[in-house]
Amino acid sequence: MNTIANRQVICETLLNLAKDDQDIMVLASDSRGSAAMAPFANEFPNQFVEVGIAEQNIVGISAGLAHSGKKPFVTSPACFLSMRSIEQIKVDVAYSATNVKLIGISGGVSYGALGMSHHSVQDIAVARAIPGLSVILPADRHETKRMTEALVNHVGGVYVRIGRNPVEDVYESGDYEFLIGKAVTMREGTDITIIAAGETVRVALDAHEALKEAGISCRVLNMHTIKPLDEEAIVKAAKETGAIITVEEHSVLGGLGAAVAEVVVQHQPVPMRILGIPDEPAIAGKTPEVFKHYGISADNLKRVALQLLGQ
Repeated sequence: MNTIANRQVICETLLNLAKDDQDIMVLASDSRGSAAMAPFANEFPNQFVEVGIAEQNIVGISAGLAHSGKKPFVTSPACFLSMRSIEQIKVDVAYSATNVKLIGISGGVSYGALGMSHHSVQDIAVARAIPGLSVILPADRHETKRMTEALVNHVGGVYVRIGRNPVEDVYESGDYEFLIGKAVTMREGTDITIIAAGETVRVALDAHEALKEAGISCRVLNMHTIKPLDEEAIVKAAKETGAIITVEEHSVLGGLGAAVAEVVVQHQPVPMRILGIPDEPAIAGKTPEVFKHYGISADNLKRVALQLLGQ
């Protein structure tokens, strides 16, 4: 059972890379603890900036550092980073074409009992609508490590959303190449495709096994990059499997499902369902409780798949 949270992996990876790259900078908004960045701050105090609870300022400062040739990584709660500072992200990062990596920590419904004020289930919809901003949701610790390594040398603004707690591994190891904008086929299948991102990839894999027992061949795509979207993989899945389900820790409006649907309806229309948080304030509760309440589960994915296939 994995006990390492993705935020911890980002810190460990940046710690290792910063030994040979003094341009790597980490910024926190009174969040070095919740972002698990205290070890980085202690090891590289000259490459760490504590801004305090000022999300708009942290984005502006990071843009200035990027203009100076630095490689800034902003670590701040996703709910605040994606909402309070969205204008700065749009103008200072995207429009100004600055090399800033925005790490939204404790994303989705990670804050659980704190409810709607701390849930970030609109962030993907907002971020993917901003020109020049990539959007990534890594699935587990292995993918998070490879993603962080790739982001250090990637030029351009990126919004990354990770959860708060450890998630079950979806990769056996980190021995693979992470490519921004390229989906990963986790399981092959010919009857239907499930497309997931972030923590719902594990759910999709469990659904694959449940459908396999029911005699259904289910393809699973890990769409870790929601922008730029791997349209080729989506069209291929639609052509070869004939039906698609998306599942996400996000509102059903404007997120992964909407992005996939935009491709499907224009290039390869097939029956499709979007699973996620409905258009309402998400309930307060632990992540598994919220997932179960909204049908973000292997059992419900199996039910929806069978229904979509007319069984």
